[in-house]
Amino acid sequence: MSQKKARAAEGRVRTKEPDRSQGWLFKQMPEQLVEPEHPVRVVAAAVEALDLRGFLAGAKAVEGHAGRPVTSPRLLLALWVYGIQQGVGTATELARRCEEDRAYQWLAGGVKVSHDKLSQFRVEHLEVLQQVFTDVLSVLLQQGLVSLEQVAQDGTRVRASASAPSFRREQSLRECQEQAELHLQAVLAQKDDPELTRGQQATREAKARDYQARVDAALEAIKQQQARKKGADKEKVRASSTDADARVMKMADGGFRPAYNLQFAVAGEALGGPRTIVGVEVTNQGSDMGSVSPMVEQIEQRTGQVPERVLADGGHATCADVKQCAAKGLKRSFRCPSAWPRPGSRGTIPPR
Repeated sequence: MSQKKARAAEGRVRTKEPDRSQGWLFKQMPEQLVEPEHPVRVVAAAVEALDLRGFLAGAKAVEGHAGRPVTSPRLLLALWVYGIQQGVGTATELARRCEEDRAYQWLAGGVKVSHDKLSQFRVEHLEVLQQVFTDVLSVLLQQGLVSLEQVAQDGTRVRASASAPSFRREQSLRECQEQAELHLQAVLAQKDDPELTRGQQATREAKARDYQARVDAALEAIKQQQARKKGADKEKVRASSTDADARVMKMADGGFRPAYNLQFAVAGEALGGPRTIVGVEVTNQGSDMGSVSPMVEQIEQRTGQVPERVLADGGHATCADVKQCAAKGLKRSFRCPSAWPRPGSRGTIPPR
């Protein structure tokens, strides 16, 4: 070796390069993932105090019998509550954050949660979730953290998971119904096909039956709408083969799309500060008119109390609403200009 090459070899810098083909282990203490004052700990403590036995009513995996353990309903509820607080409203995003976000990892505590499990929890336990909402609201009222002295109501349109072409008239839906029946018969005829696994066949049958059920639901929605129409208007009625309950509504941008009408009632101070949702109503009515009285009835059913005053836009309360609410003992009035008016605003409709 020449002297030049020897000097070059002697001056070569040794570096430690990453080897991503090798496995590696690391230690982690879950309690060190989030600080003691982190909001996620408050959510976990609040959910821990709730009675969630209703979520386990149909569980088959019990002590002494075979079966896969059920994912903790406290964990699933806590993930949804904390996720909604952080502006996360989809199961897919929640599942992703459980893998990447330290707060969600601390909440999960090593339990793997898929987006399918999160979606099923929210969809299959609506009645139990309603009861949990009522229980939490009752505790807040008993502790004096929420007052029904003043309740404000407002609504918003939420886009439905249905496209405009999915809305069809009765004749078109009848044709879809015939096609759905033929498709299901064809799927059942291939039940013994050796090229299909049992899982593949079960999936095909489930999808065929699901489409048939959605078309039947759309036809039923057509009948219900036609019962409220007269003359030639009955022939113009349409329903979605994707989501039979959705209706075409005017949105905030002035366009018309399939949507739902969500009404919220909140309790709090008129001048600002924290507010608490005390009532939620989801309808497929395109208008807000006549929504005040049903909301007051829902609040009364949940809490056993009637608000002293309801604030809502003028397009929410009909004359019948005013009379029904006054009969329930509302002491004050409805304010028209906005759900949370500025001091000194006008437009009061006194109850009769």
